[in-house]
Amino acid sequence: MPRYLSLHTLACLTRQGAEHLITRLAAAERVTMQRAQVNMIEGKMLVEFDSRDRDTLEKWFHDEGFHYDWVLRVEFEARGGKLEPA
Repeated sequence: MPRYLSLHTLACLTRQGAEHLITRLAAAERVTMQRAQVNMIEGKMLVEFDSRDRDTLEKWFHDEGFHYDWVLRVEFEARGGKLEPA
């Protein structure tokens, strides 16, 4: 299944709020959250999703009222110093 990265701005979110948000992401059924990285100081969150396609992910964001700054489909990744298909 294709992999996507998304960047989100977290305005005035507490750690408890971030934990609630992660729980909500993990419960998604149309897309699958693989991992998330959160920076509370800068108010940013980077999330890795598996999704059938970009439209499905963006529709899920819209339906859930989940704002995103950008979405990137991952085509390749480096493993052990070698570029390989994701």
